[in-house]
Amino acid sequence: MLMRRCWLMKPFGCTRSVRWRNVQAQAQRNTATAEHVIDPEWASAKPYKSIPGPTLWQLFRGFSKGGCYDGLNLIELHIRLRQEYGDIYRIPAAMGRADVVMSFAPEDFEKVFRTEGQYPVRRSFDTMTYYRQQVRPDIFGELGGLVTSQGESWQKMRRICNPVLLNPKTVKVYVEQMDAVSLEFMEIMANLRDEKNELPADFNEWLSRWALETTGVLALDTRLGVLHSTDSGEGQRLVDVVNEIFCLTYQLDVLPSVWKYISTPKFNRLMKLFDKVTNLILDQIERAMVRFEKNPTTENNHSALKKLLSINKHVAVIMALDMIFAGIDTTSAGSVAILYCLAKNPEKQAKLRNELRTIMSTKDTRLTASMMSNLPYLRACIKEGMRMFPPAAGNFRATGRDIVLQGYRVPSDTDIAMGAQVLLRDEKYFHRPTEFIPERWLNDRDASIPSAKEVNPFIFLPFGFGSRSCIGKRLAMMEMEVILARWIRQFEFRWNYEDYKFRTTVINMPGCPLKFEIRDLDD
Repeated sequence: MLMRRCWLMKPFGCTRSVRWRNVQAQAQRNTATAEHVIDPEWASAKPYKSIPGPTLWQLFRGFSKGGCYDGLNLIELHIRLRQEYGDIYRIPAAMGRADVVMSFAPEDFEKVFRTEGQYPVRRSFDTMTYYRQQVRPDIFGELGGLVTSQGESWQKMRRICNPVLLNPKTVKVYVEQMDAVSLEFMEIMANLRDEKNELPADFNEWLSRWALETTGVLALDTRLGVLHSTDSGEGQRLVDVVNEIFCLTYQLDVLPSVWKYISTPKFNRLMKLFDKVTNLILDQIERAMVRFEKNPTTENNHSALKKLLSINKHVAVIMALDMIFAGIDTTSAGSVAILYCLAKNPEKQAKLRNELRTIMSTKDTRLTASMMSNLPYLRACIKEGMRMFPPAAGNFRATGRDIVLQGYRVPSDTDIAMGAQVLLRDEKYFHRPTEFIPERWLNDRDASIPSAKEVNPFIFLPFGFGSRSCIGKRLAMMEMEVILARWIRQFEFRWNYEDYKFRTTVINMPGCPLKFEIRDLDD
């Protein structure tokens, strides 16, 4: 995920030494490099320090009240800086954070991915890394998790989890359970409508409940019981804690913060929240283990949690936590953005509904894995919605070796932010880029619509690329397919307000009231 690196210049920040630095990536990268590979363009390339970009003073002035960057969201900031400095620029280091090179060239994206090496490095969420390494090593030990680990530790964890979470058979196990949650959510939505058949302004909170309920099934083999307003207990506490964690993580890891120099109140609060959610997950897993012992022949035998527990309890705990943090808001935000696109384009919505009627003869027809196997227009709608409203501004990697990008030398282990979201709406790459055209993803389409498959594939990578791509991508796609199938088969959606807006935290979240008008279908 691309992070907003709007740091203060040194005189306005901390000058004392950093009390903690995540050195795991650098140390393990060095031990993994057996041979230094030289980019053939290196000798003739321009020096790294000559990459254009703002100074710390310019950033400080720009982000001050009334400055040229004041009030811009992340994508607006990317567009503004691209206009000022071009398709590559450098954000200088500050406040315990390294330089970041920002690129808007898909050829650069490919080069970074192709040369990332055995241990791809994606630095993010330093507060979570600190918590896992320094506060709770009793739980995380050498396996810090796929979100925060680097090097051999990351690879070990990934090798354990890949056969479980990337196996299509594992995903199929959950379709009917996801559908049961979605059916219940449809009933709730029907009752949330006001006299104008509109959903309430806080519908995003209900979406978060749906996402957490489904994530509970996937990660913990249980219904957390957070869908209804009358629910309480651990499930609701988990909703509140996760929401606050996302808010504080953005403030500490994305916006300027001195937590790496001194323990701030927000940092201390975040450490306590991490502890709360860790303990809640531990308790849920203990309960799951008891259920498995009492019912050894149930369908839970085939679940991801059951398989991971049979390998290593710590692995199961860590993956459950990673799934909670990575899955809740990304799935709900992605799904509702696609729904918005369909509500704004009633002819596309009707076309999708016709496809869904081929597998769902009635609104109450239960979904199965086999029924979901051939829905090309549904998948095209999801891809097009994610093109228009991707879950994050782009991908993030550290260079695996010295490389040359756009004529500039970029040393090994330099953080590269890839501004894909800006390119996804660039007419240089996509025909009629501001229009929702799912047909561009289909093989069977009108000849007047250029295929999205002709576009550089490194622009549209919503789940990343290579060995460090999102391990939950199959599960995330299944969740979105099920909820969208239910929505469009159950209701007709309309949008009667100004264009959808998003706000940037660690991901792109809804930034406006989600007051969809929904009407029951006759059949």
